[in-house]
Amino acid sequence: MAQQHLDPTDPRSRHAGPVPTGDALAGYLRAQATEFLRALRLHRETGSGANGSEESAEAARALRRSARRISASLHTFQPLLDSDWCEAMRPELAWVSGTLAMEHAYTARLERLLAALHRLSGSAAFPAQTGARVTAAPSAKAGAPAQERGNLTVGAAKAGALLDRQLTLARTRAHSTALQALGSSRFHAVADRVAVLASEVPLTKTAGATDLRPLSTAAQDRLADAVAALPLVVAGHPYNAAALVHGLSPDTVPHPQDAPWHQVRLLLRLHRYAREAVSGPKGNAVVDLRLLAAGQALNRHRDASEASASAAQAARTPRIAPATAYALGVLHADQRHEVEAARFAFQQAWQKETVGAS
Repeated sequence: MAQQHLDPTDPRSRHAGPVPTGDALAGYLRAQATEFLRALRLHRETGSGANGSEESAEAARALRRSARRISASLHTFQPLLDSDWCEAMRPELAWVSGTLAMEHAYTARLERLLAALHRLSGSAAFPAQTGARVTAAPSAKAGAPAQERGNLTVGAAKAGALLDRQLTLARTRAHSTALQALGSSRFHAVADRVAVLASEVPLTKTAGATDLRPLSTAAQDRLADAVAALPLVVAGHPYNAAALVHGLSPDTVPHPQDAPWHQVRLLLRLHRYAREAVSGPKGNAVVDLRLLAAGQALNRHRDASEASASAAQAARTPRIAPATAYALGVLHADQRHEVEAARFAFQQAWQKETVGAS
């Protein structure tokens, strides 16, 4: 007889002890609220200069992590919580997380684009970026003709300088916006509510006897349905002409191809956080490597998609030299290839997960 193995992505197979109820959810929310307050205190103690210290940046990341987990739990387990309180808290936590994420996003995007320009052109004549990571991609044209590489090198330096100006300005504005947000009355109101949450969770009267696993399974089902709607058969196609043409058109609206993948990324995050709440404190240390790989692929997909949009936006700058526009077009195409590679990586990770569940 074949031995049957429980699916590790199923919340019911991860909890061998007592049934997780609203009390477990309350403990999870209190722990995340405590982490939020601890990160906020660290952020205030470390201060923030023009660019912010490393300790301050790490505190901001911790704030974002705890805010995301609280918000996700309010979404997944809302039937066990006061509905009015949830509806009031979720958009505020999303505002905190989104505002704090922008500065880091612009910094990482600039490093990504300059590293790609360096890789594609073989030139180091770009604004220096400390810690920029040069990553080899399947789409890199290692065997490109010398003339094509020379034409790219001509405009690459100016393209890098243009991207540096635009994204550094955006990063500076994001930093100022984050500082203003952290000092605003709106943020203070959110912090006060989180402080109350650290000691008192607004559970419903029946939450203490309600199993968390059906709600967690519902989050997993929503993720599975969203993945089923993705074109996984063509994921990772080496040349996606529709996306390339759209990205270089005058239309600045994001390509509709990317939106379903971004939605799957958010649903995967909700699924992961729901599993954390169901598993309890001891289960949080257990990481499903397949879910982790799928999440990392979707993060790369988002980063490459946003980087390609920034390259296309820079290419729309009026009165730039043809060589600069050419370099930005090659850079945009390279990042769209990275998008396809990330989709293929997600497909591989998800298929392994499906096999494990069968």
